[in-house]
Amino acid sequence: MTVQVAAHRKPPQRPLSGHTARTAATLALAGAAAATGLDGTAQAEPQLTPAQVQAKVDTLYREAEAATEHYNGAKEKADTSQRRLTGLQDEAARRQERLNSARDALGSMAAAQYRDGGIDPAWQLALSSDPDRYLDGAAFAERAGDRQAAAVSGVRRQLREIEQLRGAARIELKSLRSRQAELKRQKRTVTGKLDEARRLLARLTPRQRTEVTGAGGTSTHASRSAADPREPLERAGSVPAPTGRAAAAVAYAYGKLGSPYVWGATGPNAFDCSGLAQAAYRAAGISLPRTTYAQINAGRRVSRSELQPGDLVFFYSGISHVGIYVGGGQMIHAPNPSAPVRLAPIDQMPFAGATRVA
Repeated sequence: MTVQVAAHRKPPQRPLSGHTARTAATLALAGAAAATGLDGTAQAEPQLTPAQVQAKVDTLYREAEAATEHYNGAKEKADTSQRRLTGLQDEAARRQERLNSARDALGSMAAAQYRDGGIDPAWQLALSSDPDRYLDGAAFAERAGDRQAAAVSGVRRQLREIEQLRGAARIELKSLRSRQAELKRQKRTVTGKLDEARRLLARLTPRQRTEVTGAGGTSTHASRSAADPREPLERAGSVPAPTGRAAAAVAYAYGKLGSPYVWGATGPNAFDCSGLAQAAYRAAGISLPRTTYAQINAGRRVSRSELQPGDLVFFYSGISHVGIYVGGGQMIHAPNPSAPVRLAPIDQMPFAGATRVA
């Protein structure tokens, strides 16, 4: 008998359906893309032109400056809150010391009363060898009792006052912590914007960086050695030289030309824009608020056509930048981290308003 063994043959392959074919093609493309990435040949970040870098950096600096002003405002509030908290804590400590003294005095009075109060007052009168003296002493004791009652009332009042102070301190501490958290948020925003600007600038050649950072400023630099800061104004012939406190503020600003921009700084060796304005008028004997959006309301508003040296000039819709007008269409300001305190035309930024504080 012959046994026939069936031959083992591969089953016929069916053609891929439309859906299956599309899936396989997608997987193949994804694998190719992954292989390309692993090979290190992925498409590089597009190279920006110097003009594009300048536009991005300018935007980052404006956003950082706006965040800086919010940081300055939050810091001012946090500092004020810290001073109030310290004052409340100091006052509570002083009241506690007085309370402790009052308690000690009250304890002494109670101890004396306990020692002298072992015999009923009627028996003390009957047994007294000198009733008149006893009655005089009883009247004194009654007055002493009144004083003791007043002392008890005083202790209770002091306790209430101390608890009120501690309650106010707890509220102030909560406010302080909230403002410190806001400070941290604004600081992260500022440093993030500045870090991004530095990263963009680092992609340029030294010559391109010079062109970009110089484009936002001005080629008109003033010398620190000018004997009289009013001379450039008088040569301009457009406005009279400033006098009084305005002159003192302008003189201070001229004396700080070339000082570095440092966000959050108010001098004497580094400044941000509102810090320079505040320091200049502090030197002139006038106290200004810390932030641009508060400084614009610190004096009398003036129009652009009315500008005089010493006026504060503000820029951008959010009032995020300030300079000190010095005449001839020029101001002294602290521009951004890429440029020191310098002279610049007020036309280089969108004008938002001006105020006269002196």
